[in-house]
Amino acid sequence: MRFLIFGDIVGKPGRKAVAQSLKTLKEKEGAEVVIANVENSAGGFGITRKVYEELKSYGIDIFTSGNHIWDKKEVYEFIDKVEDLLRPANYPKGVPGRGYGIYERRGIRFAVVNLMGRIFLDPNLDNPFRAFDSIYEEISKETNIILVDFHAETTSEKWAFGIYADGRASVVYGTHTHVPTADETILKKGTAYITDVGMTGAMYSVIGMHSKEPIERFLYALPRRFKVEEKEGVVLNALVVDIDEESGKAREIKRVREFLT
Repeated sequence: MRFLIFGDIVGKPGRKAVAQSLKTLKEKEGAEVVIANVENSAGGFGITRKVYEELKSYGIDIFTSGNHIWDKKEVYEFIDKVEDLLRPANYPKGVPGRGYGIYERRGIRFAVVNLMGRIFLDPNLDNPFRAFDSIYEEISKETNIILVDFHAETTSEKWAFGIYADGRASVVYGTHTHVPTADETILKKGTAYITDVGMTGAMYSVIGMHSKEPIERFLYALPRRFKVEEKEGVVLNALVVDIDEESGKAREIKRVREFLT
């Protein structure tokens, strides 16, 4: 089974890139399922129902997220009503939404798990490593095709989790830092891994945002309100993973990087 995975989709430029390229890219790669991280898809911060429906209409099947999932308050109104929008599973019990799901294509079940790291993010979250242990114990009874969006800040935490989940997850892919890494690999026990898929958004920007405000923040150490860069060319970063349906092990992992006007 082949999966096409987008990292963080940032604002209107990112959404336009998906609208422009997804169908062709899906056909070219022979992908059956499309997964995307959408926590930055609405104005760069969070997701709305309108944006969710827009991205769904382009052909995205499953939506993951991260620390910005709650930025648009209307998400509270619909996150419990849809099964294909995930928030990190290691939020404490009682938080709205779901952190993983089991889906089906051609009669074959597969699971998508959304987890968030704690280093330089929220230390009050549950331990993502132990959260995966509990989730794996449950979902492995249903399927051995398991994809994990590990939304985290540091390379070390992502890489450590990749090794920790090797042989259990089919793929562990990092999101959040928006910059694609060139370390895609299949680990010793058959798990495909990459530290960060990279964003889909304005290329000449600071991780999708207009550069002026972040640079001023670096210069003066004062808070600035960031806004999505919309006037520069767009870069699309994605990942293609081929997973053996019998074993759940990865057969192929490759990066996709396209520049759009």
